[in-house]
Amino acid sequence: MAQKDLYHALGVSRTASADDIKKAYRKLARKHHPDINPGNKAAEERFKEISIAHDVLSDPGKRKLYDEFGEAGLRPGFDAENTRAYQQWRSSAAGRAQPEPRGDRASFSFEDLFGDWFGSANRGREKGGAEPGEDIEHILDLDLLEAVRGTSRVISLQHPSPCPICHGAGGQRGRTSTVCPECSGKGQIRVGSGSVALTRACTRCGGTGRLSAGGCLRCGGSGRIITPERLTVKIPPGVDEGSRVRLSGKGAVRTPGGPAGDLYLVIRLRPHPYLERRGQDLFLELPVTVREALSGTTVTVPTPSGEVKLKIPEGSQSGQKLRLKGKGVTNEKTHTSGDLYVKLMIQLPRAGDERVRQAAELLESCYEEDPRRHIQL
Repeated sequence: MAQKDLYHALGVSRTASADDIKKAYRKLARKHHPDINPGNKAAEERFKEISIAHDVLSDPGKRKLYDEFGEAGLRPGFDAENTRAYQQWRSSAAGRAQPEPRGDRASFSFEDLFGDWFGSANRGREKGGAEPGEDIEHILDLDLLEAVRGTSRVISLQHPSPCPICHGAGGQRGRTSTVCPECSGKGQIRVGSGSVALTRACTRCGGTGRLSAGGCLRCGGSGRIITPERLTVKIPPGVDEGSRVRLSGKGAVRTPGGPAGDLYLVIRLRPHPYLERRGQDLFLELPVTVREALSGTTVTVPTPSGEVKLKIPEGSQSGQKLRLKGKGVTNEKTHTSGDLYVKLMIQLPRAGDERVRQAAELLESCYEEDPRRHIQL
């Protein structure tokens, strides 16, 4: 399903400031968060939508790519510089007659020029012997609490692998192979000229540099096919933005019988509407009443590991921070835990009630000095 326009998802204009985007996200996140709407699938999907929009638009680099290239600019491995060069080349070649594609050549595509997600199109296959496996990177989006607690996910991958019919040769079994006339056996094609000169994997031979007589019907003579795979992966507790989780042997195979590379899951976190993470510490804003702050009390506070009791001292002020030791993020490697800092936010009753007005007048008379006396410019 196509992604909705990210600005529309947050209800902001394309010229919205970073603060406008942050405010819009927090307002919508509080309304649609799954914890507030348990079992509501529509709210869950809406929360995912606004989380993705915030992730992109709050990052200046990602936002710039999205504004310039749309959804394509958000793909893993997207190369903006090459894309601009390619667009320039296409624009300059628009008025020239283009050769008709041959029947035995795979159609040209954007992905053919810049390679697939795994970068295999930029490297020709070495002759002879099993090559080392190819590592794959896969972006994995997690909620903040999933990253803190750890989780399991089922992910879908597209693995490039040698064709099982021609065994990576690009031809049917028993057929002879010849040098690819399109790339002269180099496996690479030069695109553009001068400052816009680029190279891409030859689409006719799949980057192998050779073609078989007749060609393999399964892979079209390229020697490689794309194989879908679903994996259940376990994410350890405590991963952070940019963390890489390695799955050995789950990468791509370059040559038949050769070893597979590794799969690296690159963690990308969606922000939480109430919790903020700084290293191993967590920060939570907790609303309290005027009476609770003045008289002191004990309240229940949610933490990633469960609810705990927190004592609010008598005479607490709005903005005062209290620490819950060891209730932050746990690092499995160092066996250490951060803390959870609770920021007290005194919440007043809604205005308009006469009792509230009278209570406010009474409280006003209790101030012994001007609370703004220290503010000087």
